Order: sequence, then structure tokens, then C-alpha cells
Amino acid sequence: MTEKIKAGPFETLCLTGARCLEDRTVVFVGTGLPMLASLFAQRTWAPNLSLIFEGGSLGPILWMGLPLSVGDIRAGTRSCMVKGLCAVFEGQQRGWSDYAFIGGAEIDTYGNINSTCFGEYEKPKVRFPGSGGAGAMAANSDRIIAIMALEKRRFREKVYYITSLGFGDGQKDYRWKAGVHGRGPYRVVTDVALFGFDVGNTNKMVLLEYHPSLSVEQVQERCELKLTISPDVKPMAVPSQEQLKLMVTEVDPERYFLGKTVEA
Repeated sequence: MTEKIKAGPFETLCLTGARCLEDRTVVFVGTGLPMLASLFAQRTWAPNLSLIFEGGSLGPILWMGLPLSVGDIRAGTRSCMVKGLCAVFEGQQRGWSDYAFIGGAEIDTYGNINSTCFGEYEKPKVRFPGSGGAGAMAANSDRIIAIMALEKRRFREKVYYITSLGFGDGQKDYRWKAGVHGRGPYRVVTDVALFGFDVGNTNKMVLLEYHPSLSVEQVQERCELKLTISPDVKPMAVPSQEQLKLMVTEVDPERYFLGKTVEA
């Protein structure tokens, strides 16, 4: 009898992130979890998903498996071309990418993402690596997908520092006044919930789906920010055994992410 593969938090992040990507779209992929979900999408329902990596790779087919960074040689396999960092950001500024798929340390109710520091900028409690390319990706891609674990310290009413611009202070024309042309936040993917945004109205984060092992109230308990609940909120899909097998054999066989737990 074949032993069942367990669906942990990273397997759920992989599936839920991949579900946000449609076939025949272009996604500018950040390091880490966005790579995991994008590769799974490309191996399943989005074989014509075009990926862009900050290291210069355009349209690769990731047959060698999961890259560990945007400059990993695996990120360039079977690509249309491999240019440079400046070239991919110039193209993105001209409107190439449908999605920016990025991570972060914390996010607020308007989808602003912080990957710079915890605490005051001048005297932070913790300082992170910073934007990388995420600031430009969030500014110039058509829509933003963020991915991170759902924790109270990460989901806040106001982030300490805006590294990647979402809807700013929530005003309808904030992004336009800030000089960025992307439409802004689209989805926030977590291990136990999927969020969207009330775009054009309040621009606040909205709970769309929750893990079937939790209630809506339990999801709220994991957030500092006050959630808006969609009238159509529903349980989120969890990975099937077939999907899990694909994840562990073709997407992340070395288990860089899969099988791990989320540390509080």
C-alpha cells in the first residue's frame, strides 16, 4: 500500500499560489515561494505560462526543476532569451508582465508590503535584505500577487515601512498620483487563507477562502488587521494526492520547501 503524502503548509501555499496564475499570462517571479507555485502552475494547468526572472531570463520552461534564486542557471532553461537585469525591468516598465509574484515580511490592509525592516527605519528591531526587484515589480506589473505565511506579526493594519507599494493609504487614485501604472494588489496567498481586495471601493484586503481545518474567526485571530469577509467566502482547495506526488517528484524533489513547517 502506497503511503499517503501529507499536505503541509508549504504544499498548500504551492497549490493556492499556482491557482492564481492563468495559462497564457506573463508573471514576473520573485525568489522562493513564488518560484515554487509558478513551477507547479507551469507543470499543470498553465503550460503556456510565461515566466520572467530578475536575473534576465525570459519565458523559460523549467524542466531542470526548481531554481533557488533568480540568477540560478535553472531559471534560464529553454528560455526565449537571457538578457540582463536592466533589460527585464525595462520590458516590465513597458507593460510586459501581467503579474508580479512576490514575498515579504509583512503586509497591511491596503496590500503595501514591507521587506525592509521591523521597527523604526533608523533603529529597526530587525533589518531584512530589502526590495531586490520587488519594489519595481509591484509598481509596474499589471497586478500583484503576494505570498507568505499567515501570522499576526505579518498581517498588520499598517506596515513599518512600504517596500513594495500596494494601494498606499487606500485612496482610489493613490497609485496614479504616486506615478505607477500597475493596477495594484490582486491576491495574497497564505498557508491557511486566500485574500483579494475590494478594488475601487475601500481597496482593503478581503478574505475569499479559508483552510477547511479552520473557521473564519480563527483566520481573523491570526491577523492584527481587521478583515473584510467576502459574502461568497468559502473553504479553500487542498492538494490532492496526485498533485502532492507531482510536487514532490517534479517540482521540489530536494524538499527545499515541501515538508517543512511554518515557524511562529
